[in-house]
Amino acid sequence: MEIILIQDVTNIGHKDDIVKVKNGYARNYLIPKGLAISATLSAKKMYAETMRQRAHKEEKLREEAHVFAKQLEGISLIIGAKTSTKGKIFGSVNTIQIAEALSEKGIQIDRKNISIKEDLIKEVGKYTATIKLHREVKVEVPFEIIAE
Repeated sequence: MEIILIQDVTNIGHKDDIVKVKNGYARNYLIPKGLAISATLSAKKMYAETMRQRAHKEEKLREEAHVFAKQLEGISLIIGAKTSTKGKIFGSVNTIQIAEALSEKGIQIDRKNISIKEDLIKEVGKYTATIKLHREVKVEVPFEIIAE
């Protein structure tokens, strides 16, 4: 079944993408939750018109994201965590701490746009986080976990 996404859906697509998914997934989850609409002929015509109107705005957002990405390239973060004597962290470090460390440097990024390759960071060391600034613009930011 073809659908038009109203919001970004992880592992499916981004907002305003036309994608094919299984009928049950679309009818039982995506459409009732308001994440997508069925891609009927009239919906596709409306989609084409809105995409023409958004093309210019999208290009401007992409350029702004590239400029912001260049600012982020030189940044490396240091995050302090309470640790045991062997270097194990009590709890774990997640995207919330990375977002807070970025906000201390004057950069406001939503934690939902930050992803860490490792599931749980439980040891002191150096890692990288991926920050999604735009659909096509992603930046790798190195960060180091140190013992407090």
